[in-house]
Amino acid sequence: MELNAVPNDKPHQPLANDILRGADEIAEFIFGDKGSRRKIYYLCECTRLPVFRLGSVLCARKSVLLGWISGQESRVQASGAGGERSK
Repeated sequence: MELNAVPNDKPHQPLANDILRGADEIAEFIFGDKGSRRKIYYLCECTRLPVFRLGSVLCARKSVLLGWISGQESRVQASGAGGERSK
């Protein structure tokens, strides 16, 4: 193993296939609709949506977005499990 080699246990897709370029592509990936691009800008300002900029273009990685969404679901499920009230 080379000195600077990073062990890679997970198969990964090429970076170019993992990057979404522009709010339209991110909106289509998350909401299934390019018309929701304003929601993406709103989420970038008001939440911790994992995005970055390449120059002036808003970008995100599909794999990171999927992980972020899973984390959001886990938080809701964990807080909902103990917070249910009986009637």
